[in-house]
Amino acid sequence: MVAANPMFKGGMSLRKKFLATAVINDIWAETMFFTAVGTLVAAITKLTSHQLLLDSGLLGVLGTVLGLVISFRTSSAYERYSDGRKMWTNIITYSRTLAMTIWIHISNERPAPTTDGRAPTELECIIEKKSMINLVQALSVSIKHYLRGESGVYYDDLYPLICFLPKYANGGKTEADLLPLWQASEDAAYPMEHNPPRHSGTRSNSTNTLTSNLNSLRNKSKVFDPEKVLPVVEVHRPLNPSRNPPRAGFTDYFPFLKIFKLLAKPFRSSPRSQDVNMRAVLGRKQKPHTCDSNVPVEISLFLMNYANIMIRGGHIPASVAGTLVGGINNIQDTLSNLERIADTPLPFAYQAHLRISIWIYLLALPFQIVKNFGWLTIPGTCFAAFLYLGFLEIGQEIENPFNYDLNDLDLDDFCFMIQRELHEITAHPTPNPSEYVFSAWNQPFAPADRRTAEELIRNEEQYTHAEHGPDSQPGLHSISRTLLKGWRDVDISTRK
Repeated sequence: MVAANPMFKGGMSLRKKFLATAVINDIWAETMFFTAVGTLVAAITKLTSHQLLLDSGLLGVLGTVLGLVISFRTSSAYERYSDGRKMWTNIITYSRTLAMTIWIHISNERPAPTTDGRAPTELECIIEKKSMINLVQALSVSIKHYLRGESGVYYDDLYPLICFLPKYANGGKTEADLLPLWQASEDAAYPMEHNPPRHSGTRSNSTNTLTSNLNSLRNKSKVFDPEKVLPVVEVHRPLNPSRNPPRAGFTDYFPFLKIFKLLAKPFRSSPRSQDVNMRAVLGRKQKPHTCDSNVPVEISLFLMNYANIMIRGGHIPASVAGTLVGGINNIQDTLSNLERIADTPLPFAYQAHLRISIWIYLLALPFQIVKNFGWLTIPGTCFAAFLYLGFLEIGQEIENPFNYDLNDLDLDDFCFMIQRELHEITAHPTPNPSEYVFSAWNQPFAPADRRTAEELIRNEEQYTHAEHGPDSQPGLHSISRTLLKGWRDVDISTRK
């Protein structure tokens, strides 16, 4: 997501600065075309006896109408962009709440499930809770890939977090027993070994040659490498990179040549369904098939099942159980809203009619202004084309803010934020407050009383404060006066 002026921002190549402006790359061909029309009209009118003129009365009427329509188009697109950002803020909040609820409120001291069963140890409970919190992180990552039209689970930033989930139903080990989460992710080019040998010792890295090469380059240059903190697991197929933007082709820099790409489409063989790094005819990322598994929903099922088991076993307070279940349901509701934004563009008829109207207006513009502008018709037409077509393309650019364009939302950064916060939550071992409250570092009554908690406990019987006067009495009455004085000091000191 480009939030600052890319022309004056360091760390970006010239190519990225050019692409960050979005509209220039998309409309330069059309702008040059209308500029050429304006040049032709101005040259014929000024250099020959032919006067290519039209009544300018149409200019004001159509300009006002088109301005209003384009304004509505851009506003509606930005509203979707803003809604997408709000939805991801909700996912961050719900993920944080889920992790805190699992980590703090689910007990580490549990009784045996049955009379002849064994009670889980504290280490087992912590491992269980940390694994579920990793699933919360995987849920946001899977939503990112799902919104980008990348099906399956075999990605560098997703598979290591969910590879321990069950793959087969009823203890089976055949392809017919594969659960939906894994069935939809399978590829004939990389068949799963249904009876893999058991490995012992340290697990090796993935066989993804591309990822290994990238990691080696990253390690040499010490650049950003978020995947290295994830679990190292074995996998039967190469993992796709966490970021897989469509490859930029020749027609992406010369959009008017896409007509030849469209004409050649019937004669090309269809790409593999798993090749998510392909572009559609008009340059958009190809969507997964509708029969593919909804990975975020599948992960949510495991989280909901875990919540159900914890509630039935009485391992979480009843008053907090609603927070756990509600957090999972809220993420599902947010996912539905994100799907609505990604899969419901403005009707094609509206977009086509608006573009045709702009084209007619820009074609007629030189004929209406050449009489008064003369040779200035050329830059005037160029500026008008850049203005109208630019706003139109901006609306189309931000209509779906979940792709790889530089002006789209930075979904990877949102997922990294969730990852950092979840690990920050689990970094706390949930100690008893008595272990850190009554220490020499804590001054609970400051600024009224700057003695530490350790000193206060040591002199509990003689607790008083010199500022209270001779009528002060030790005990609760004196504590109340201390708290009241603390409020008064803060109130005075913090007012400008």
